[in-house]
Amino acid sequence: MTTSLSFDSLPLCTPLLQAVSRLGYTTPTPVQAEVIPNALQGLDLMVSSQTGSGKTAAYLLPALEGLLAEAQTMSAPQKVASPFVVVLCPTRELAQQVAADAIELIKGTRGVRIATIMGGMPYGKQIASLKGAALVVATPGRLLDLCQSRSIRLDQVRCLIVDEADRMLDLGFADDLQLIDERSAQRQQTLMFSATFAPRIMQLASGMMVDPVRIELATAHDRHDHIAQTLHWADSPDHKRRLLDHWLSDVTLDQAVVFASTQVESEAIADELRARGFQANALHGAMPQALRNRRLDSLRKGQIKILVATDVAARGIDVPTISHVINFGLPMKAEDYVHRIGRTGRAGRSGIAVTLAEHRERVKIRAIERYTNQPLTVGVVAGLEPQRSEQRSSRPSSERRGPPGGRSGRPGGAGGARSGNGGGFTSGNGFSAGAGAGAGRPPRSAGAGRPAAPGGARSNADGFSSGFSAGPGSARPSRSAGAGRPQGGSGFGGDRPAGAGRPGGTGRPGGSGRPAGAGRPAGAAAGFRSGARRDSGR
Repeated sequence: MTTSLSFDSLPLCTPLLQAVSRLGYTTPTPVQAEVIPNALQGLDLMVSSQTGSGKTAAYLLPALEGLLAEAQTMSAPQKVASPFVVVLCPTRELAQQVAADAIELIKGTRGVRIATIMGGMPYGKQIASLKGAALVVATPGRLLDLCQSRSIRLDQVRCLIVDEADRMLDLGFADDLQLIDERSAQRQQTLMFSATFAPRIMQLASGMMVDPVRIELATAHDRHDHIAQTLHWADSPDHKRRLLDHWLSDVTLDQAVVFASTQVESEAIADELRARGFQANALHGAMPQALRNRRLDSLRKGQIKILVATDVAARGIDVPTISHVINFGLPMKAEDYVHRIGRTGRAGRSGIAVTLAEHRERVKIRAIERYTNQPLTVGVVAGLEPQRSEQRSSRPSSERRGPPGGRSGRPGGAGGARSGNGGGFTSGNGFSAGAGAGAGRPPRSAGAGRPAAPGGARSNADGFSSGFSAGPGSARPSRSAGAGRPQGGSGFGGDRPAGAGRPGGTGRPGGSGRPAGAGRPAGAAAGFRSGARRDSGR
């Protein structure tokens, strides 16, 4: 979607138009062209757009327009901070970025103060900065803390802006949003921005907004045409690291963000990169906020080229010189992939997003492709080709299934049960069946089951029933309808006497039970075991 509008054609005051021009922008992005006129009319808006589409300016410009128009009539600062506009952000980094953008837009004007409050920073300094603030950018938790200590009031709020509403819910801020909604119930306008209009977002909006206008532009499911996305398969962690070195040595790389899955991994990767001569720093949520700020500043100032970060940095980093995003560790949620790659290709620039994945991570890759509604282009680096090729099927996922009840290569057990294959399940996945080669587990007859112990508890020494043990080549026959184990025969009905075995044939027609008095042989599998997996001897 393109627009022929210019900022001069928007009903903005001269100081804001001069600020926009000073920052080098002449034409509003599609989301700005849609949001700004509607927001200036005082409408409640629900907006969905891609990362890097300019939505921050889309809500800041109309909010600042209203504040500047009333700057001369604003009353003197009160003892308790009472802002007119509150912007809620899910992360500290995003809150800092939004506040920095707002300060840039009002530079050179008077009458509007901006404050940032967020966790990880001293209370005293933030409380002092709130004095006379007309616009407050905050994370929900710290805002409520200051409300409860009566350092800030929300009863004068006229406009509440919720940025990254989907991320707010992901981080568990639903209750905090409800409390903030109640404290600012007299407001005149609410603007909500989210990656999608998922049902949970609609439910949140229904409780906070009045007849909102929906503006849905490019979403996460649309193609990021200005970002080249590539997938590289790796055979091992070492192979993955060599691919990372290759991309970080790219002559076209200006600055890069390397995403790791965990805090420990981010530190380890940064240490390894520095040891190999790269200018790299780590960034994650366990760091003190002051250190996080310094490392972000060093990235913005060009003092380092590589930032190794967890998803704490996926939203809020706006550094135009980031040319590459490399997913070394895959995100836990597919939607976080979109926000990660959105750190590059910002403000109309092009970017490169590289994903490095081992074959065992193919399920996550498929989830990302389904979420973005596009396949990732598989790339190969000469000399670093994977030894194992990842085959893609052109059939729909509903047709790419093995035989009913079993995995591919195993005979399907009736009723969806997994069947034996040279010993069934080993203790490596928490199960152990002592059946020999070729032994399978036939289906139970209709209604067959174990009688429940009193109170619903399983009563053997492990807290679970004993497992299966059969001789080589033997199979477990079907139970007849309604057949169960007699009281005391196993862990459900009662306690088995010391050394007592299951009577031959009892509860298992066909004579496949253990002889009377036979206990479990040494080393026999025990099936389910409480608290730990049985050692298989491997």
